[in-house]
Amino acid sequence: MRLFFILFLFCRLNLLAQPIHIEVIDVQNNTRIQEATAIFQNQLYKSQNGIIHINLSSYPSQVIVRAPFYVSDTLQIQQASVDQLFRVALQVQIKDKKTVVVSAGKRRQAIEEIPVSMEILRPELIDNKGITDLEQAVDQTPGVYTMDGQVSIRGGSGFAYGTGSRVLLLWNGMPLLSGYAGDTQWNAIPMEQASQVEVMKGAASVLYGSGALNGVIALSEKEPTLEPITKIKMQYGLYGAPKRASLQWWSVPPMNQQLEVFHSALKRRFGYTISTTGFHNDGYRIGESEFRARVSGTLYAKAILDKRLKAGLGYNFQVQKAGSFLIWQNDSLAYTPSGYGDTTAGASTVSYNFGQRLFIDPYAKFIDQHNNVHQLKTRIYWVSNENLNNSSQSNAATVSYADYTFQHKFGEGSTLSAGLTAIQNVVNSQLFGNHNSQNYASYTQLEYHKNKLDLSAGLRLEYFEMDDNEPDSQYLLPGQDSITLPFYPVFRTGLHYAIKPFTHLRASLGQGIRYPSVAERFTQTSVGALNIFPNPYLQPEMGWAGEIGIKQGFKIGNWKAMFDAALFVNQYNNMMEFSFIYYNPITEKPLNPLNPSAEDIQFLTSGLYNVSDWVGFQAQNAEKARISGLDLSFNSSGQLGKIEVISLIGYTYMNPISLNSNPQYTANFSDTNTNMLKYRFKHLAKADIETNYKQLSAGFSLRYNSFMRNIDRVFEDDLDPSTSSEVYILPGLKAYRELYNRGNLVFDARFAYTIKQQYRIAFIVNNLLNAEVTSRPGDIQAPRNFIIQLQAKF
Repeated sequence: MRLFFILFLFCRLNLLAQPIHIEVIDVQNNTRIQEATAIFQNQLYKSQNGIIHINLSSYPSQVIVRAPFYVSDTLQIQQASVDQLFRVALQVQIKDKKTVVVSAGKRRQAIEEIPVSMEILRPELIDNKGITDLEQAVDQTPGVYTMDGQVSIRGGSGFAYGTGSRVLLLWNGMPLLSGYAGDTQWNAIPMEQASQVEVMKGAASVLYGSGALNGVIALSEKEPTLEPITKIKMQYGLYGAPKRASLQWWSVPPMNQQLEVFHSALKRRFGYTISTTGFHNDGYRIGESEFRARVSGTLYAKAILDKRLKAGLGYNFQVQKAGSFLIWQNDSLAYTPSGYGDTTAGASTVSYNFGQRLFIDPYAKFIDQHNNVHQLKTRIYWVSNENLNNSSQSNAATVSYADYTFQHKFGEGSTLSAGLTAIQNVVNSQLFGNHNSQNYASYTQLEYHKNKLDLSAGLRLEYFEMDDNEPDSQYLLPGQDSITLPFYPVFRTGLHYAIKPFTHLRASLGQGIRYPSVAERFTQTSVGALNIFPNPYLQPEMGWAGEIGIKQGFKIGNWKAMFDAALFVNQYNNMMEFSFIYYNPITEKPLNPLNPSAEDIQFLTSGLYNVSDWVGFQAQNAEKARISGLDLSFNSSGQLGKIEVISLIGYTYMNPISLNSNPQYTANFSDTNTNMLKYRFKHLAKADIETNYKQLSAGFSLRYNSFMRNIDRVFEDDLDPSTSSEVYILPGLKAYRELYNRGNLVFDARFAYTIKQQYRIAFIVNNLLNAEVTSRPGDIQAPRNFIIQLQAKF
């Protein structure tokens, strides 16, 4: 009888219970929050496509609604009808806005929970420093160094003449490297559209493929919000006199100007962003002027019939005309190009180019009835570069990209990601010739979460071929002499453990691969006394990166800080670099004057051999290297009393050593007493601190790197010492390096005043102490320069 009575009450309560539904949305962009959960009567309810289903049996009822990275809210329900829909709008937590990243796992994650080192650049820092292209912005990042268009993370890259990249640039999760040179077009990136810049250190080839051997720089576009936003930035700058009077070639200071406008809006299911930028720079070096104009944005829509589907179309188009400076006339006239004033055709080493950059990004995201995420991202990226001095050095390329990603969430926050990628590249070039390549890959990554522990593991299978030749991705099975697979496997694994709420331990190990670019394989050109030769036999380079690190959080009132320390090691095999050689055009390989082959003798006795014509650089798989070190960073934001303090500080110690002991190779070192890799250094420090008090703002930056001890010896030596006439690629470089041998130290400062929270007027001084610094041999950077800036936001 008692059992019957209990069953009767249970059935009665269920008959009285009324189903209700809670739709959880983001208050800013009106989109559903898929990770939302609710707590009702001590039970946890998960959402299905952003909607939570609960049965209510009594009133009033209280339901707590929450989601990762959002402020929780409490829904008070006094009465409800059957299947009534309630809407709860959650606000993003202010404290997490600068600590949420997406590039590590192709999804939103707290930065302290990922197993690799990562730095975040705020859009405000880029604006407030008067930065005009992404290369300048990335150079503010701890552990990162830029050199004439090349980015090096923890010493992973050297000087490569603007070709190839071991750091992959992502825009909205898709690679953005040119099809012909495999390089990043830094000035074509619409930074005004970016929500933040994420710099991931270490190999990331499992998710992103070739080019992510040394790390990833990821930018994601700003999504439109319900409140329309308009931003305008104008700035005007000029260069001051250099410290050495011999460098100054101008009577009127060179100037630069920039205008940038951004607007976004969202109306119910449709939204858009649009921006335009114009930039002009006279240049502090003769002939290195630049003009560019750009328009970019996104069209954004949610399906009318199915809220689980959203789609968009991103676009970016830029035109530019720029002068390119490569070699100085001598160390006293370092802002004057070699051959300047010589009317002989091809004598000047300044080249003028007209460039066009266009990418169009259709994408779609769908969440099925099981809460699985399906995402398709595509891109057409077209780059054209017309050499106005010499049309035979013009080139163009079109890269077609498609990536499908599937994500399934399970357990207490675990995620399975899997996907397919296809890339096709078509190059039409008078400089390199016409070429094509195909790159296909499948990948999967499992991220397991349990209480304080996160474990991750991933695998990528990649296929790559160029010009319909044998695949560059061939993989020789271990223990086999001839059995190969047509695809190359890449692995990674990682661990994160939260020791305490603000103490996080991590470790990671990942492999990477990079295929040769068209430019590295097929470039044959000369600039002044500098010759570049092709190498169609160039092979891919492989490597791995490992680290163990700890992240410790601090909080004083409303001021939060995060200290990070990591021990790292990167190792590379078959490393591609440009090496000094005597070139044999018959074999397309280096010539050995001391032990010539039959083909070498044929060339040497043909009457065609001339040292100045056939001595130069060729991309080769010359290097095996290991780079180990310590990476420290300290980031903070928030109020200390009445003053807001924001900082980005870091120091990196690197030990970059060559594992190639071949005497013929090491003889090309400028310092043969060391095995230190060329174009690297041991110490790198960065710091930026900004303080805000009421309407006043002041900022200070520091950048330091120690002396670049080892370079190619040929840059310092006479090309042909057997003759009385001296021939130098960079005249005066050896004496210059002996004098300036203490590394580079640069300080910047900025001051600003805000009016009515809408207008910001700033005065910026870069290279405050007017230091003479070089990023690579023969590349002396800008003298002290001044910028006046106005920002407005409506």
